[in-house]
Amino acid sequence: MKKLLVASTSTTYGSEYLEYLLDELKLFFSSTESIIFLPYARPSGISYDEYTKIVSYSFKKIGKQIIGLHKSNNPKKTILDAKGIFVGGGNTFVLLNKLYELNLLENLKSTILSGVPYLGTSAGSNLCGLSIGTSNDMPIVYPPSFEALGVLPFNINPHYLEPNMKSKHMGESRQTRINEFHFFNKQLVVGLKEGSYLKVTGNEIVLKGEYNAVIFEKGKEPFEIKPGSSIDNLV
Repeated sequence: MKKLLVASTSTTYGSEYLEYLLDELKLFFSSTESIIFLPYARPSGISYDEYTKIVSYSFKKIGKQIIGLHKSNNPKKTILDAKGIFVGGGNTFVLLNKLYELNLLENLKSTILSGVPYLGTSAGSNLCGLSIGTSNDMPIVYPPSFEALGVLPFNINPHYLEPNMKSKHMGESRQTRINEFHFFNKQLVVGLKEGSYLKVTGNEIVLKGEYNAVIFEKGKEPFEIKPGSSIDNLV
């Protein structure tokens, strides 16, 4: 039975890394003391070691050990043997490209489907969808495919922002870009605002956190759902 937390962000305004999720994470990873961390998205281009150190500091607060996958001599086996997995934010294209390069996507998907708890934030959340086509990131590298894990039956748009009607010019809104995506694609897209996340237990998908999420379906007007709402019945 799948167990996922799919979060828009790792850091909300004024908080430390993962601080807003720590109580949830303590319960979510209660069955393991160690978590395999995939640092490949590399926010701001930091090193894998630097990224792993930041994550380790936060998880230490709830008594969990972080093990960077980049240190493994056999990453496929490490993924298959994992008791908990975290994929952090950064650049989604860089992340997916590295997973294709290491041939890890199928191993990661099978581990998630076996019931190993998976936490994804930002790029790590994009990775859960059918594709990374609704990422906000720049395509600074070109993965062999935009197809992602597909452990969720839709796409994620993390860091979702409402159109600012008072601004004279902010470029295309997220809604406009998702509409453009739907010109060529048909899957549902969930716009996750900062501080919001999806909790997945088997086939049940529930919105958690403080804010509404925005649901985009091809050819229909977007609408909002409140925290506590199920998304699985919309797909």
